[in-house]
Amino acid sequence: MNGGEGTLPLTEPRDQLWQALDECDEARAVAIVRRTLHALHALHAQGPRQAAVVGTSDAERTLAAGEQVLLELIAPAQERLGRAWAANDITVAQEHAATAISERCVAAVADTTAHALTGPFVGRVLVSCVDGEWHALPARLVSEVLRLRGWRVDYLGAQVPTEHLVAHARRTRAQAVLLSSSIPTLLPGAHNAISSCQGAGVRVLAGGAGFGPRGRYARMMRAEWAADARGAATLLGRRPTPPAQAARLPDLDLPHLGDQEYTMVRRTKLQLVKQALADVEEGFPEMRRYSEYQWDRTVEDIDHIVSHLATALYVDDPDLFTGFTAWTADILEARDVPPWCLLPALDSLLNRLKDFPRVVGILTAARDLLEPHRPA
Repeated sequence: MNGGEGTLPLTEPRDQLWQALDECDEARAVAIVRRTLHALHALHAQGPRQAAVVGTSDAERTLAAGEQVLLELIAPAQERLGRAWAANDITVAQEHAATAISERCVAAVADTTAHALTGPFVGRVLVSCVDGEWHALPARLVSEVLRLRGWRVDYLGAQVPTEHLVAHARRTRAQAVLLSSSIPTLLPGAHNAISSCQGAGVRVLAGGAGFGPRGRYARMMRAEWAADARGAATLLGRRPTPPAQAARLPDLDLPHLGDQEYTMVRRTKLQLVKQALADVEEGFPEMRRYSEYQWDRTVEDIDHIVSHLATALYVDDPDLFTGFTAWTADILEARDVPPWCLLPALDSLLNRLKDFPRVVGILTAARDLLEPHRPA
């Protein structure tokens, strides 16, 4: 909502919520959410020229207002948090504290709208993060939107092992599993979860930035793609394509895995990280003055590089790795670390993996992206 005719301008509440999150003021944040929810409900009740949901009952107006607050107030504030962290405007601790407050705001919407949830359920679904995914708020937002639209939702939260996800889907006879992931390196595990759920006869919808631009990797893995919570609700309302009745091996969806490049990188990851660390120290002498904290972060960064390389091989998409490289360069630059310091790590991997054509193509593209940052 942008404050056009017949809508409640949300610019001011968004700014107010952001300030409350930035100051870690939970009480104020919840009060802003409740106040906006009541204002939207009142707007919907004013009549045909003002209402976004004309001719509906009081309960339906409450549910519509709740959905708007979730997706047009809380979700944008959380996205802004991510951008602020990337720009080094807030610390990890501040981001975690603010996210916890966002969770409390979502709970406030759920509490306020609970009385309006009447009538039989549309059906039952599970909403879960893939194994290894700790960013649970997007999945929580999807869960609450689906509840407001009449679904019985089992929200399983962060980091759910695939075998437990499938067992729960079978036990509850869920009509669908909705998987959330923001981290591309979790794609192999997500693929396993998708094929395992479908092998159990359960429909799978996937969402989140981890599944690539416009869900390209979700579709590659034969899951339905939902760009957002409203998209998920729309998909669930359609007749599904029957899932496969047997779990699939990854090679059936991704025949390029037959060249074993992904398997080789994954299996030798520890050795690759260790060698790259030594090569980076030699190629970037400033590292020798690093504190223990800086050293540990460098090890993490190289581990992420190798993990993203393996994932790019898994989905056969160089853009996944170059996108990660560009993002990492921006993160480093915002923290006054020269992006060209990534080049020794890429050169180390190129030297170790020079006999693997897909690896060489991916790493060369990333090097070309960073080369302009190298000092003359």
